[in-house]
Amino acid sequence: MFKAALLGATLLVTGAAAGTAMADTLADVKKAGVLTVATEMQFPPFDFLENNEYKGVDRDLIDEVAKELGVKAKYIDLPWTSVLPGLEAKKFDLVIAPVTITKERMKRYAFTVPISEATAAIMKRADDKSINKPQDIAGKKVGGGKGTSQLAQVKEFGQTLPTPPDVREYVDSNQSYADLAAGRIDASVNSLPNLAFAAAQRKETFAVVLPPFGKPSYFSWVGRLGDDDKSLVEAVNAALVKIQKDGRMATIQKKWFGVAQELPTSVPEPQL
Repeated sequence: MFKAALLGATLLVTGAAAGTAMADTLADVKKAGVLTVATEMQFPPFDFLENNEYKGVDRDLIDEVAKELGVKAKYIDLPWTSVLPGLEAKKFDLVIAPVTITKERMKRYAFTVPISEATAAIMKRADDKSINKPQDIAGKKVGGGKGTSQLAQVKEFGQTLPTPPDVREYVDSNQSYADLAAGRIDASVNSLPNLAFAAAQRKETFAVVLPPFGKPSYFSWVGRLGDDDKSLVEAVNAALVKIQKDGRMATIQKKWFGVAQELPTSVPEPQL
């Protein structure tokens, strides 16, 4: 009887351990040889399609991370508003859309170490003489991506102005830029790296308004909270830190931003 009870207890422990292993996302990724990631491919220079080919900062970085993990990356293109809900529903392993680290988001998601600076700024039409500093958007029409930290920040910033701007939400930033170029809005809000890239591509059309109005902030990738995904986030962090220290990240940043950025090698305490 004692031996039977002991054997039963051993089987229970073994079964529990096997169940834990099966629930480990990193182990599943390595077994499959594929890391499935999602982003919105309408957010240059981080993520965009060119001749139907996925390109950008995140594509280059995740390919290097996948090499470090010994797997291949599989990319899923989704609207921004579907990216984080899809992660929570376990439709993929990791979000590589640049997500601004905020206090509220840290309650729901596991952030990686930063992959870029993300301070919010304003872009105007190059020939617009009425906007020369962020405060000049008072009473003007400003567009930004729905559900983004930058849109939330410009709404908050607008409340400090004599006349709040008319803030308009867009499915993606490119639509905001199109309306800005057409004169349907007066300014677009996004992170400084995004706007600098857009302005550099269309120098005759756009100009960035400096200095940025937002609080210093960072973009990171996002995983799920919990023990099942902890090892995956830790492995991605280790890979990103290695890529930063050996110079590969600087090479990718210079390719897309024109300059390299100094980034923290741990997840910073958010100011937002």
